Amino acid sequence: MTDRFRITLAQLNPTVGDLIGNAEQAKRAWDAAREAGANLLALPEMFIAGYNPQDLVLKPAFQQAAMDQVRELAKACKDGPAMAIGAPWVIDGKLYNAYVVLQNGEVSAVVQKHHLPNEAVFDEKRVFESGPVAGPFSVDGVRIGSPICEDAWHEDVAETLEETGAEFLLVPNGSPYYRGKHDIRLSHMVSRVVETGLPLIYLNMVGGQDDQVFDGGSFALNPGGALALQLPVFDTEITHIDLERQDYGWRVVDAAKASHPSEIEQDYRVMVEALRDYLRKAGFSKVVLGLSGGVDSALVAAIAVDALGADNVRCVMLPSEYTSQASLADARAVVDALGVRYDTVPIADSRAAVTETLAPLFAGTEPGLTEENIQSRLRGLLLMAISNKFGEMLLTTGNKSEVAVGYATIYGDMNGGYNPIKDLYKTRVFETCRWRNEHHFAWMRGPAGQVIASSIIDKPPSAELREDQKDSDSLPDYPVLDAILDILVDQDGSVADCVAAGFDADVARKVEHLLLISEYKRFQSAPGARLSRRAFWLDRRYPIANRWRDTT
Repeated sequence: MTDRFRITLAQLNPTVGDLIGNAEQAKRAWDAAREAGANLLALPEMFIAGYNPQDLVLKPAFQQAAMDQVRELAKACKDGPAMAIGAPWVIDGKLYNAYVVLQNGEVSAVVQKHHLPNEAVFDEKRVFESGPVAGPFSVDGVRIGSPICEDAWHEDVAETLEETGAEFLLVPNGSPYYRGKHDIRLSHMVSRVVETGLPLIYLNMVGGQDDQVFDGGSFALNPGGALALQLPVFDTEITHIDLERQDYGWRVVDAAKASHPSEIEQDYRVMVEALRDYLRKAGFSKVVLGLSGGVDSALVAAIAVDALGADNVRCVMLPSEYTSQASLADARAVVDALGVRYDTVPIADSRAAVTETLAPLFAGTEPGLTEENIQSRLRGLLLMAISNKFGEMLLTTGNKSEVAVGYATIYGDMNGGYNPIKDLYKTRVFETCRWRNEHHFAWMRGPAGQVIASSIIDKPPSAELREDQKDSDSLPDYPVLDAILDILVDQDGSVADCVAAGFDADVARKVEHLLLISEYKRFQSAPGARLSRRAFWLDRRYPIANRWRDTT
């Protein structure tokens, strides 16, 4: 009877659609597992396809290619440990989210996901069939139960596995980050351990995919819920863990337990990793952004440098007659601190030319928001021209507060391929700037120390599209605005909830009105890193044309 069982856990970063590259990562991990004398290599959910593949996985040619790649992997990894790998799998014409076990050059078992998440960013009921609740698979005489991701958030799958002879639980995941997610995962997994009395190994992937970042943080629990292993968040890791059979069953041998960073550090790391992987997986290596001298673009510049290095970041100042000397000086301070390329492209002449072109059509009307937005749209046009000419992805720099209430110009400052701070409210932008000035880690490619001048953080925010303009001319002060938005967006609350929280009813209604009429802008906005459970995109799907208003 086997008294010791070794598993190699591969907390890795797959790329959606890169079947060959993902298989190569799996093979390298298998080589490490064989070298370590492991019985089993475990890889995360849907690893061969990358996660979340969305409707790509509905394409029959992709399904077949993914399954063929897994079978080729089985042949290449014939002489050594078994491998368990997540993959799309077709059985009797039905597509499943599966965990495929490879042994002796063949597919020896296919576990099918039973509970399909259909909330927030997940839409699995559209693309997969629900599989049966089945029993464990066997590797070297040890019976292993594998609830796939969502399956472990419910009692029935784990309990069935325990009742049918599973000796421990191995849970493969594609679980993306949002604030506080790790504690929620841990709570659910402790429940499964207490209910079944079995050790549990939770394996998550890392890396960015569109708006989501998978944060790793894989762990193992012993009967009773004691933590036996915890891997770092966000880092790729291949580690070997042992289980020992004792009189009362299996236990995971205690191993390293990485500590997790603070919430603000994790948010910042997500923004860095999301941008880095989005560019790498989309085929870009350089970025360009408009640097206004304001706090949002300064923070995006810092994130870009931390993600890509200063040599791959271009900042452009596009001043008009309303751009203050203070903004010019603040932008220069950011450039000098970060060491990025800096170009200045004045827009006054271009604006005058557009104004002259439109003068006959606009005759008899008063200048106003239209003329202000011409400046923003000229900047967007010029930045896109630079992006096209030099192959640098344009980053847009609107924070969640602005994105929420439409305080941004579509086809202007909203232009761009990615927005690192899209899910960061303005008040959090200020906090994050101060935090970045005080902290530096090895995963940051930018310099240590103050990279965002205090004058940028402390001055009143302004779009500088007219004389003496301030954001507070059009919006409630950001602490008030963000608190109301937290109720309306993040908590899905009502105007009455805002009033109960102490906010003026008319102000709350104005914010709600702006939120709802700005849906068309968000529909066309660039993707951005997801930090919360109610990020704008898949987490919150509202109709564009919508006449309902909260009258409470």
